[in-house]
Amino acid sequence: MHPNTTRRRLLGQLTAGSAVALAPAAFAQSTGRTLRIGMVSPQTGPLAAFGEADRWTIESLKKTLAEGVVVNGKRHAIEVLLKDSQSNPNRAAEVANDLILKDKIDLMVVTSTPETTNPVADACELNEVPCLSTMAPWQPWFLGRKGDPAKGFNWTYHFFWGLEDVIGVFTNLWTSVATNKKVGGLFPNDSDGNAWGDAKLGLPPALAAQGFTLTDPGRYQNMTQTLASHISAFKRDGVDIVTGVVIPPDMKTFLTQARQQGFKPKVVSVAKALLYPATVEAVGDLAEGVTTEVWWSPSHPFTSSLSKQSAKALAEAYESGTKKQWTQPIGFSHALFELAVDALRRSKDLGSKAAIRDAVAATNLQTVVGLVKFGGPGPMRNVSKTPLVGGQWVKGSAIGSKNKYELVIVNNQSAPAIPTGGSLRTL
Repeated sequence: MHPNTTRRRLLGQLTAGSAVALAPAAFAQSTGRTLRIGMVSPQTGPLAAFGEADRWTIESLKKTLAEGVVVNGKRHAIEVLLKDSQSNPNRAAEVANDLILKDKIDLMVVTSTPETTNPVADACELNEVPCLSTMAPWQPWFLGRKGDPAKGFNWTYHFFWGLEDVIGVFTNLWTSVATNKKVGGLFPNDSDGNAWGDAKLGLPPALAAQGFTLTDPGRYQNMTQTLASHISAFKRDGVDIVTGVVIPPDMKTFLTQARQQGFKPKVVSVAKALLYPATVEAVGDLAEGVTTEVWWSPSHPFTSSLSKQSAKALAEAYESGTKKQWTQPIGFSHALFELAVDALRRSKDLGSKAAIRDAVAATNLQTVVGLVKFGGPGPMRNVSKTPLVGGQWVKGSAIGSKNKYELVIVNNQSAPAIPTGGSLRTL
């Protein structure tokens, strides 16, 4: 059979949103079986902005992996099966089990908030399938799954930053301007919110240690219709700073109702809600000046181990290919596949899930999001931390950008190697 015929047939297997063949089956060397990577991410629902780059990432890797991967002297095609969690933890668990039990994947990758990463990782741990996850702080991922620090997990590995890092970034932002150090907390009743608001391990003790006073009116349900009681408590206590971990619709509710009630904090620093251009544009001008954590940007000084693209080149390729503005998940979605391919290449026996797991556990790789290394010096042997800085949303017209809003890095105290593009302005 002619190689091009084989290639056309394999690429013809591609179905919308399910399986993507990343490499042809015709190789000069001895050919092994196709390796299957399962991926779960929120393609629809309120968390869809987190998964926005995933389909593009898979498509963009076709050329990079056109020759397949060589493992133990044999070339293997790679097929990625992408499943939509629909931003629902129960759905995430369901499609994870389908990938494991029906599709017989070799390795799972999962991304985007504990609502997605945790049920998928739990399914992998239960079924003894190696799993790489990202884009959720490590505490909700590890402690939210009742992980034992002394033992860790056997099959699941995670790379991202932790609450201690985002607290450091946010307090660095706050101490760079004049405030009364009174902070209002927006903590939903979910894995993230409960971890952030935890009296022992979350924000309260960390803020107290730095002289900040926290007003925490209690947990609220995601997709709430009103945050009026929180705003009233913040006004009562003279809060200058608002922080929390909020989904985008609730952030719009808060900012809209704060304006209606005449509440004007000097700084708003929130995780999750305003990470991406699409969600910022949905909120509109209320989002201007809001600060957030920045885990990846075109100015990050890292390069892909797979495609050899710099962070800047990867972001430009995304903008060129999608006609959309760059978004933070591009780097971490790409890095998932850097780690997956690296682990498969190093696996001593592709017929053994344990051998693939051992390769994942031995990961020590420079990626487009920085160094990922399991087994230390991270907080747990299953966790590798990546750098974090602080950014502020500004109108693109103010800095000569064609985009409506731009995320500008305004504080890099936690990671000086990542350059800043401006200084923090109060609201």
